[in-house]
Amino acid sequence: MKFTSLFCLGMTVSFGIQAQTWQAVTPQNSCSTRHENAATLIGDSLYAVGGRGMKPLEALNLKTLMWRVLPTPPVEMNHFQAITYNGELYVMCAFEGKYPHETPIPNIYIYNPKQGNWRKGPEIPKERLRGSAGVVVYKDKIYVACGITDGHYDGHVAWLDEYDPKTNTWKRLPDAPRTRDHISAAIVDDKLYLAGGRNSTARINKVLETTIAEVDVYDFKTGKWTTLPATSNIPTQRAGATAVTQGGKVWIIGGETVQLKAHNEAEALDPKTNRWTSGPRMLEGRHGTQAVVYDNKIYIVAGSANHGGGPELNTVEVLK
Repeated sequence: MKFTSLFCLGMTVSFGIQAQTWQAVTPQNSCSTRHENAATLIGDSLYAVGGRGMKPLEALNLKTLMWRVLPTPPVEMNHFQAITYNGELYVMCAFEGKYPHETPIPNIYIYNPKQGNWRKGPEIPKERLRGSAGVVVYKDKIYVACGITDGHYDGHVAWLDEYDPKTNTWKRLPDAPRTRDHISAAIVDDKLYLAGGRNSTARINKVLETTIAEVDVYDFKTGKWTTLPATSNIPTQRAGATAVTQGGKVWIIGGETVQLKAHNEAEALDPKTNRWTSGPRMLEGRHGTQAVVYDNKIYIVAGSANHGGGPELNTVEVLK
């Protein structure tokens, strides 16, 4: 381990930087290219799901590094954050259709790995439909944060909803301090973190440049939102990134902005200090995908190498 110092407000802050690097993962076989997709971990397998167009569900066993092709979802699904709930893959608050008027999918869709099939789940309340939202699991309930109602065109929202799969009931919680879409959420302890994202407004031809700096935090114990101080703004503003929790920190990885190449930054927020550190950059920039944590390592697959719609990737990297 090496140490570095920061000079901040007249103080020297020293911290250790683990010898972490992104490494290419070489599976024994290949998978489909895709972007605006999601991924989740079930058991030892990373499930790559959705994307622009009809894409098969594919699972990479992270022990054997073999891909399996599984049933294609019943509908196109893009722009969502997949979750694992009770051993099943859940897709909710996703889009279908083409830019800039992608439309929210009205139902939850669920894949059962043991049965090997998809099922159409309950309807989402019509007045809360959106896509490009953050979706997380906390204490057996699912939470949906922010998003946008009309693709990339307009209608970004600050909504926070709680869904109980056991009772199929929805509850509206306090709105976030600001609207944002193309967002992924992460949880550390009893708090939900939103970092990155944007306010896509193709209606006035402003999409990529509408990124958000502030970090908003919802405390499940108090039921209240706070915004971290400006000193805790995300260092590299971007949208279409993926958020994961690893090592007690919120990692924001990849993303897109006005620059042609997708971002390869991986930055970590420490909730204990509300300070960001820059992790190692990915070998390949990508946006519109989702990372998973397995065996304390972060894995990421697919996505778009440039901002916008391609080229689509099928490569896998791991942060060790």
